[in-house]
Amino acid sequence: MLELDVTTQADQFELAITATLPSRGISAVFGPSGSGKSTLLRVVAGLHPGHGRIRLDDTVWLDSTSGLCVAPHQREVGMVFQDARLFDHLDVRGNLRFAERRAQPPRRIELGAVVQALDLQGLLGRAPSSLSGGEQQRVALARALLSQPRLLLLDEPVSALDMARKQELLGYIAALCAEFELPALFVSHAIDEVVQLATHTLVIERGNTLLQGPTSDIFETPQLRRLTGRVDSGAVLRGEVEHYDAEFQLLYVRCATQLCAVPTSQALPAGRSVQLFVRARDVSIATTPPQRTSVRNVLRGRLKALQTDADSPFAELMIDLHGQWLRARVTRAAVAELQLRVDDDVYAMIKSVSFDAGGTG
Repeated sequence: MLELDVTTQADQFELAITATLPSRGISAVFGPSGSGKSTLLRVVAGLHPGHGRIRLDDTVWLDSTSGLCVAPHQREVGMVFQDARLFDHLDVRGNLRFAERRAQPPRRIELGAVVQALDLQGLLGRAPSSLSGGEQQRVALARALLSQPRLLLLDEPVSALDMARKQELLGYIAALCAEFELPALFVSHAIDEVVQLATHTLVIERGNTLLQGPTSDIFETPQLRRLTGRVDSGAVLRGEVEHYDAEFQLLYVRCATQLCAVPTSQALPAGRSVQLFVRARDVSIATTPPQRTSVRNVLRGRLKALQTDADSPFAELMIDLHGQWLRARVTRAAVAELQLRVDDDVYAMIKSVSFDAGGTG
């Protein structure tokens, strides 16, 4: 486990985090901008002074009661920032060799394996300034891996990328952490990024621990609405991959007894466990099976809760999908027109899905 019990002074508040995170897989540190996410990562890395205790499995990096504070270069962490921070006077190969030379033994991650995994073969002789933003971040990720870390720290590494490059890098991160069995802390304020990558999530607000637990549970928690607002409320559906349609780039996932089609260029094997995050705002409701619609996901369920607010134009619905729950946010006018009642059979039309391919299977 990664155990954190640390305090430090941030810019506008005191950071005080107590959390226990798994030392396998990817854990997210989620919260609004300015909540202390990046400061926490810097404390873990030893780049920002902290007081308390930090322990990764059987190794203690900080223990203020005994006066122990391991230097940053001895903490065996690899860090990737929002900007790549490559050495401009070295080409890509030189940047990677630099990390390789400075790594502490034993060497578990080899240069050739990293170059192949991140598709860097054609970039090795190029200068960092000639690379695109996505290419620079791939090199930065490779350099972090070649430092032979026991823990990877990712400080919003995709925040400056366009959507296509963002999805590409998120796919690389998930694959590499699995391939090299490397735990990671991934900082983000974007729900879709967190759900796509993390199996465990730590939520912080103004420097304090708000929530921690499995990602699928965290994003169904009403407490999260204070941070994300009703517009980003949603639900997590768990399922298994049935097959991938390469022609139309659709991943078919079975959730309970029904199939969901997820647009993605990431082909996953049949039987792989995934979790789908569906925002309430992306769910529409019909009382009869919709005909000839562009929406790929139409799931049948039963309306089990209906909450309206006279001060809002919207209503919140909870739909039972054979044991899994889906949240929908529609107008009160739609509720009235469709004459929706609790225990009605309904059809949920899902316009957009974010998914996590980090499950087991």
